[in-house]
Amino acid sequence: MSIGELGEFGLIARITGRLGQGPEVELGPGDDAAVVRAPGGRVVATTDLLVEGRHFRRDWSPPYDIGRKAAAQNLADVVAMGARPTALLIGFGAPPDTAVDWVDALCDGLRDECAQAGASVAGGDVVRAETVVLGVTALGALDGPALTRSGARPGDVVAVAGRLGYAAAGVELLSEGRREPADLVDAHRRPRPPYATALGARELGATAMLDVSDGLVQDLGHIAEASGVRIEIDAAAVPVPPVPDGLRLALTGGDDHAFAATFPKRLPLPAEWRTIGRVVEGAAEVVVDGRTYDAGGWDHFRLT
Repeated sequence: MSIGELGEFGLIARITGRLGQGPEVELGPGDDAAVVRAPGGRVVATTDLLVEGRHFRRDWSPPYDIGRKAAAQNLADVVAMGARPTALLIGFGAPPDTAVDWVDALCDGLRDECAQAGASVAGGDVVRAETVVLGVTALGALDGPALTRSGARPGDVVAVAGRLGYAAAGVELLSEGRREPADLVDAHRRPRPPYATALGARELGATAMLDVSDGLVQDLGHIAEASGVRIEIDAAAVPVPPVPDGLRLALTGGDDHAFAATFPKRLPLPAEWRTIGRVVEGAAEVVVDGRTYDAGGWDHFRLT
């Protein structure tokens, strides 16, 4: 059966029937809007768009993985602010001949990724579209000060948690028509943000943090600029994927949704955090082994 045969309201009923609600959702789908608890009185909100052919390809990724990826990249942004994810709102557009089973699997992926972070899908909307489009809004509760990009200070260390360059390596393999190594291909299809590790960063004394979505050098550049500091990366300390040009991919590849944070130097960090550099006084820039590095990274509107 296609979603065109099922109809808009049948599709909505089918989707909501697959999505349970977490404890922070007081009122889920069914009314004009959802009601989500904010115990600390402050809500972190972020939104993202995923467009077929730009962020995912249906011949590369099954619908379950597309759902996991759509949720992960938004949940990671909430966690990067030091907030606990509570809810997602999903806008879904698709051609009417899209199979209902495909949508079922997509919803299962959204649900299961939310469960990893303690959130749930609280509502959304559906619309007819020429290609599959997902608009995701994520909400989170702040139980303390927000972790922003502007808190890094000279003397801090720079550390990362999670994988770097794996998703970019997977894209290169898929572009060449390859499906192995599976670990790299799967990294593009379904990122694995270390939510729990990042949620503990504030208690460890983190001064700044962000989700690495567009490339490590490019994203650390946002911390350098917002904090007015120079960030020095030691190339040998950067975790890299097992490919010949792993360092390049780790420094410039996006979509792994690892976390990068700065911490006071005196603090011992658990093994999940790998120290890769330092924050020093100087021009707002990122250097690798003392030299500027072509940040690469992702820019939706870059022409070359």
